[in-house]
Amino acid sequence: MKKLSFFAVVLAAVAFVACKGTQNNNNQDGTDSVKSFEQEQIEQNIKVQIDSLASDFGKLKPLPMFKKEGDGKYVLTDEEKQVKPDYLFAPSVAESAITLAEKYRAISALSVDKEVAKLYDMPTDEYEEAITKLASDINDPSFKVLDGVSNVFAASGDLYNAMNENGRINYFWQLAASSIVEQLYVASQNSEKFIGAFDDESVADITLRVALLQDAIERLSAYDPELVPVTEAIKPLAVFNAITVDEFKTQLEQAKEDIAASHKSLIK
Repeated sequence: MKKLSFFAVVLAAVAFVACKGTQNNNNQDGTDSVKSFEQEQIEQNIKVQIDSLASDFGKLKPLPMFKKEGDGKYVLTDEEKQVKPDYLFAPSVAESAITLAEKYRAISALSVDKEVAKLYDMPTDEYEEAITKLASDINDPSFKVLDGVSNVFAASGDLYNAMNENGRINYFWQLAASSIVEQLYVASQNSEKFIGAFDDESVADITLRVALLQDAIERLSAYDPELVPVTEAIKPLAVFNAITVDEFKTQLEQAKEDIAASHKSLIK
């Protein structure tokens, strides 16, 4: 965490280490035994776009709302911590997740919000309890690869491979897309603060990646009906085609209400 912005720290901190202790199984729910070549190509494309997006966010500039500690880590300034975020999901929303797809989306969104709460020195015990309960309900052996890992992107390749091997790859997209929606929602609530991390080049690169990712997820939903709620949730991303910081700022403000609606739709 030597270099990060507000948005990058959220992106990099989507930790699922609270999912420790899930039991092994051979569940192949929701996965066809034979995939078409096109479906495999779309899935590979999504993985590439997610990895590239994470890399692009990791290059953003640090923001004044962070300070560097003696060990080289960045934390929020005391001034920033004074105003706690009131826009995060309450841990109790996990109880609304009924289907397996909803549980994956819930664990992803709540993991993002837990890390934001942690940044602001807010209590996270209830988040951890909710995430652990969801992990137990999901019972995905793929989460084993995240034991001892500080953030999901440090092991995204391993997680992707594990979920593929365990017949859960369709739920990997639920995790990834929900995480992106929730991060975008957090960013939209702090646009004036985090916009300073961008320059014109990073705006153009990231909005292009987002557009390609959205298109690929929508095409994949033709093979996985459970992805339809996710494609609906990411529709506000279509507005982002900026090539300058000013354009991005305007588009983010215009999409703020739609992004908030997408955030709510992740967990019904």
